[in-house]
Amino acid sequence: MSTRSLRIGIAGAGLLGRLLAHQLVRAGHGVEVHDPAPGPDARGATGWTAAGMLSPLAELETADERVFRWGLRSIELWPAILRGLPQPVEFSREGSLLVAHREDSGAARRVLDLLARKAPAGHQAEALTAAGLAALEPSIRTGPQAWLLPGEGRIHTVQAMQALVTGTPGATWHWGSTVEAVEPGRLQLAGGTQVFDWVFDVRGLGARPQLPVRGVRGEIFWLQAPGVDLRRPVRLLHARHRVYLVPRAPDTVVVGASEIESEDRSPVSLRTTVELLAAAHSIVPALAEARIVHCETNLRPALPDNQPLLETTPGLTRINGLFRHGWLIAPGLVETALESLA
Repeated sequence: MSTRSLRIGIAGAGLLGRLLAHQLVRAGHGVEVHDPAPGPDARGATGWTAAGMLSPLAELETADERVFRWGLRSIELWPAILRGLPQPVEFSREGSLLVAHREDSGAARRVLDLLARKAPAGHQAEALTAAGLAALEPSIRTGPQAWLLPGEGRIHTVQAMQALVTGTPGATWHWGSTVEAVEPGRLQLAGGTQVFDWVFDVRGLGARPQLPVRGVRGEIFWLQAPGVDLRRPVRLLHARHRVYLVPRAPDTVVVGASEIESEDRSPVSLRTTVELLAAAHSIVPALAEARIVHCETNLRPALPDNQPLLETTPGLTRINGLFRHGWLIAPGLVETALESLA
């Protein structure tokens, strides 16, 4: 990163914008962040809605090697980032689980074979016996096939989104400020142009039409489940759905997520409610007595190939298209992006 102090503008205060601001202020730069949200706790950015599953190996099913490498690096970086924040953020890296019902063994084998081909040596799923699964996660129904993905983890996304702002008082946060266009060293605002030494465009869907980004609808549920002792994220391998369960202290389980090619922001659908919650209950029976305390819909920013974009020209860095990988890769991606300031 540059050894002299720069004046830096950031378009967008989602996860990437907040993380960039935090890292740049710590490096001694002057940072201004512009975002159309009315305040730091407005839940427009997709980072608020994510469950916070940190699974680089599991995501290789649909992602490329860059996502895998950034994911591994991010899991290493998150603890130091979180230690520098003024309020605690729940984080764990005790591994994650892949689980499949016997009738879905064909779909599970397809995914596991794909992961085995794409993952480098030393990063493979470990098959669990029934006794091994029961020892790790006694709340999971006996009978399903299961595999442990060592080193993977989870993060409390809502706590982290809040802490990244309160932990970066050195940045200037311009809420209710829409960036209409981004050029090298310039942010075009409704009231005129602001000039910087460098600018970062991390607006997600707001980057249209400069980038061909689209929204992919995702829906999640928060369940209050006092009787469920779940320690690790669990992903159900299913022929039709990608269903995951992510625990949050003290007694919450986040269940998600639909993946629908639509930019509809209306409330959660009946189809999603039935399919996701029935799938979750099928592997954790104790969820039958859980209470639905929150459900949420948001749009993931995705590019045509569903892979992340990191593009740098002098004075400008664009990052977009994180799709379903935002919390997984953000620290590693930001680390790479900041090398542009060297």
